[in-house]
Amino acid sequence: MGTGIAESVAVAGLPVVVREVDATSVERARGQIEASLQRATKRGRLSEQSAADARERIELTTDLDPIASADLVIEAVPEDERLKLEVMNAIDGIVGAEAIVASNTSSIPIAELAQVVHDPGRVLGLHFFSPVPAMRLVEVVVALDTRSTTVSSAREFVERIGKSPIETKDRSGFIVNMLLVPYLMAAVRMYEDGFASREDIDTGMKLGCGHPMGPLTLCDFIGLDVLYAVCDSLYEEFKRDEYAPPPLMKRMVAAGRLGRKSGRGFYEYR
Repeated sequence: MGTGIAESVAVAGLPVVVREVDATSVERARGQIEASLQRATKRGRLSEQSAADARERIELTTDLDPIASADLVIEAVPEDERLKLEVMNAIDGIVGAEAIVASNTSSIPIAELAQVVHDPGRVLGLHFFSPVPAMRLVEVVVALDTRSTTVSSAREFVERIGKSPIETKDRSGFIVNMLLVPYLMAAVRMYEDGFASREDIDTGMKLGCGHPMGPLTLCDFIGLDVLYAVCDSLYEEFKRDEYAPPPLMKRMVAAGRLGRKSGRGFYEYR
């Protein structure tokens, strides 16, 4: 997600710093950005010159110091609340007093993350969707203490990089995941119960409802570990059964069957 956000920002003509935890992660991020830019040029979405210009606007580093002068910092670490709190606290300790601090969380309440920032009024959620360069939607999540000027600036940024913002209040799952997760979990339970095959479940939703991909394929694309964390967060907040992750999900995550990124989920991938 972080590299996709950085690419979108750079392609839009803005400089961006990507901070990774170590040199290996920096090289992996560089490779992901390069591969994505090459795909974009091959498919005619970007010219060779535009891709080259975007590369020049991206700085990859293991240091926090380069973000000190940033107007906006977007946290995009894994969906672990403790880790996100550590990162938000580190950001708050280095950026200027006017900088906007945003989280790309897909389910953790922004108010909980804002507690480690001295001025919660400049904190909000900017929830991008994967793959970021192709997906136009960004959820702008407004917490209780988020200032209206912060929201306005964030919306302007989202539009500046060619995305479409939608505004939501700060509660677990926001708009999209609150609607999407019960649908995906219903498909997992259907498969878990042996009600239908994975292929027929997916084909039913593609041909019957016009969806671009079936729910089990979408689970694999998102990542079962990410979905499990989102389910936990939604269930913790609302205590409604449709948000509870089925036992099969827990077993698959424990077995490392996380979807496309691990090579195996509900389907197998080369």
